[in-house]
Amino acid sequence: MMGQQCGGQDRLFYSFNLETYVPQDHLLRGIDRLLDLNELREHLEPYYSHTGRPSIDPELMIRMLLVGYCFGIRAERRLCEEVHLNLAYRWFCRLGLEDAVPDHSTFSKNRHGRFRESDVFRHLFEAVVQRCMAEGLVRGEGFAIDASIIKADANRRRGVPAAQGVDWNDPKLASRAVHEYLQALDKEGEVGATPKNISLTDPAARWTAAPGCPAFFAYSANYLVDVNAGIIVDVEATSAHRTEELECAKTMIERVEQRFDLKPQRLIGDTAYGSAPMLAWLAQDKQIEPHIPVWDKTERQDGSLGRRAFTYDTERDRYTCPNGKYLHTTGQTTNADTVLYRSSTYDCQDCALKPQCCPNTPQRKIARSIHEAARDVARRIASTDTYRQSRKDRKKVEVLFAHLKRILKLDRLRLRGRSGARDEFLLAATAQNLRRMAKWLVPKPPVGHLVPT
Repeated sequence: MMGQQCGGQDRLFYSFNLETYVPQDHLLRGIDRLLDLNELREHLEPYYSHTGRPSIDPELMIRMLLVGYCFGIRAERRLCEEVHLNLAYRWFCRLGLEDAVPDHSTFSKNRHGRFRESDVFRHLFEAVVQRCMAEGLVRGEGFAIDASIIKADANRRRGVPAAQGVDWNDPKLASRAVHEYLQALDKEGEVGATPKNISLTDPAARWTAAPGCPAFFAYSANYLVDVNAGIIVDVEATSAHRTEELECAKTMIERVEQRFDLKPQRLIGDTAYGSAPMLAWLAQDKQIEPHIPVWDKTERQDGSLGRRAFTYDTERDRYTCPNGKYLHTTGQTTNADTVLYRSSTYDCQDCALKPQCCPNTPQRKIARSIHEAARDVARRIASTDTYRQSRKDRKKVEVLFAHLKRILKLDRLRLRGRSGARDEFLLAATAQNLRRMAKWLVPKPPVGHLVPT
């Protein structure tokens, strides 16, 4: 006989326990077990008034934001709808069946107000990192660093050429992002070369282009990752510009050392971090092994003799060419932080190797960086087995960026300005660390056991 469902929605009383309807293997159960927000109220207390009506619980808003970033729910309006409907989300946010979900406008108000003033997202991120350290997931032996371009919330058609100039006093351009940009410009000035285009919506975003793609306005998400378990130990937002990314790398390394007393033995990065000043800062100032390819443009591509064919004598401060002649220097440093070494014109004019050495000049010149000793350190490290392992470890930070864009769906920002990008990157990195902790530390229930008894 065909069955028929009985309509039982008119019952007057229900016995309902939300705990029993959240699967035991749900990701939020593991995150909830590891997330500690006990110090959140104490951190935010100075930013709330002692009088007036009670506000929305800040812990509720933080938990809802973590749900959004953990599950790729980018819009706050949709986040409120999902928390309203999803039982697991309600359970994680400590909401009962009849409890109201905060309005989406509450998040915007608090993001640009007390949350940003108190730097609560940085506080939350560092609290999660400390928990990772306490659980033994962070060793501090090796760090990997990299940056990934994230599109800004700025239409490429709303940009103007930088050479044209912009009247920032125009009332139509008055916005929080523009005000923040002008303050930073007055304080620090323009970093790096002047950009080709400037966004009228978010001027701090940098005009950039990925290979084979049209140009767009973007920020860089900078990650510093412990290679033991792939835990993000620091994160920062910068414009998509190499100069800023290098300075940000130094800032993050020093901040991790100050906040967590962690200083790696080796730093792993790609060629973008292989500039001479950066290698010197790592090897000489910080005593960190640079497991980074050297940024080297001294080797020639036309088949003529490169600098490797010349031998440098440290004691006599001179180069010896393949024919046994010497290249000397005056010791003066150029604007590019290099010292020039020149051979004698008389030695070169009758040399049999001149067509392969300096066919278009009367003498051979070699530019040596003032940080060449640090570059030599990086070259020696590049020939070791540890360096080959570091090349494999570097994939851990690349995997995190792929997860950030594909799983968490943060391939385009929703908030504008440098501070908005920083808030989004901090929350995303916090969510990634919490997900990784839950995966590594929370035991899985038996197969087939989905609901607790």
